[in-house]
Order: sequence, then C-alpha cells, then structure tokens
Amino acid sequence: MRSIQTTLDAPIGEAETDVRAALAEQGFGVLTEIDVAATLHAKLGVERPPLKILGACNPQFAHQALQIDPSVALLLPCNVVLETTATGTRISVVDPRELMTGPAFASLASQAADQLTAALAALGSAVSESVA
Repeated sequence: MRSIQTTLDAPIGEAETDVRAALAEQGFGVLTEIDVAATLHAKLGVERPPLKILGACNPQFAHQALQIDPSVALLLPCNVVLETTATGTRISVVDPRELMTGPAFASLASQAADQLTAALAALGSAVSESVA
C-alpha cells in the first residue's frame, strides 16, 4: 500500500508530540490512538519495539468524502503510524489517493494527500512516498 512517510531522529514520544502538532496545523485532529506494542504485550505477552497508530481526521475532508460516497466511512479515520527504528521514529501515513480511487474522489484525495505531506514536511525531515 502506498504511504507518505518520513523518519525523525527522535524517540517515539517526542515524535508523537511533534506529529500531533503538525497534523493540527493542517486541520487534522487525532480521534483514536492504539498503542500496538502495549496491546500485544498485555494480550499476548509479546515484546516488540514501540508501534503506535493515530487515527487522524480532517472534518472538512471527511464531510466532503462522505457526501460523495457514505461507504467512505469504512476508511475513516486516516491511519498515521509511528514506529521505532534504528535511526529514530518512522512516521507513515496511508496515501488517501490509494484509498479513495475513482474520478469523483480525485481532487479531494489529492488535497488530503497534499495536506498530510505538508504536515510531515513541517517536521523537518525529508518526506517520501513508499509502496509496501
């Protein structure tokens, strides 16, 4: 799946604070958060490096998308993944153009991708697109 990503030379807690602020600057709020590492540890006794999923939503984009097709609710909110790496914290955001395909969504998906890219770029590291 295509994503927009960057890596920060910072521990995950510091990176999360910066990511939340950068998302807010672009009109996104965090509606949900899942501490995957803590959940796996609590439920399965599995130890893994820190991994957190933030569910980010821009209400204006969400409203427009739902007007086009109410089934878009299945894709909301946008996942922003923070994962500890050997060089810091990798931040990956699902590319809205990958999820909302078709001509009716083209402009909206591009606008959302542009704002998510701007949020990551504001963190001060190079932003790239990745296909996993």
